[in-house]
Amino acid sequence: MSQSTVAVLTNPAHVSAASDWGVIPTMLEGESHTSGVLLHKGENGESECGVWECTPGYWQCHVERDEFCHFLSGQCEYISDTGENIHIEPDTIAFFPAGWKGSCRVTQTIRKVYMIR
Repeated sequence: MSQSTVAVLTNPAHVSAASDWGVIPTMLEGESHTSGVLLHKGENGESECGVWECTPGYWQCHVERDEFCHFLSGQCEYISDTGENIHIEPDTIAFFPAGWKGSCRVTQTIRKVYMIR
């Protein structure tokens, strides 16, 4: 039986070694640029966690797999296709179920710790 390695990231609110993850491909207004640190990715891509950052802009959003988020900084608003308005500010946690659709308007660069399954 092999032992698993524990992935650790200290002080995720201030991590500075983020990789460039490009521009959101479903932009409606502006040009939200993303970056992040991948802490773990499952063997077959079935799970993923890390830190994600996104600059201001407005984009279409479709959550393909369950995602838990703890927002560390910034402000944004998610608006579901059904009209639900979710205001995000620092120290907000949210769970987006697979299949969730809507839009996201980032007004102040957001940073979150996330887990996708």
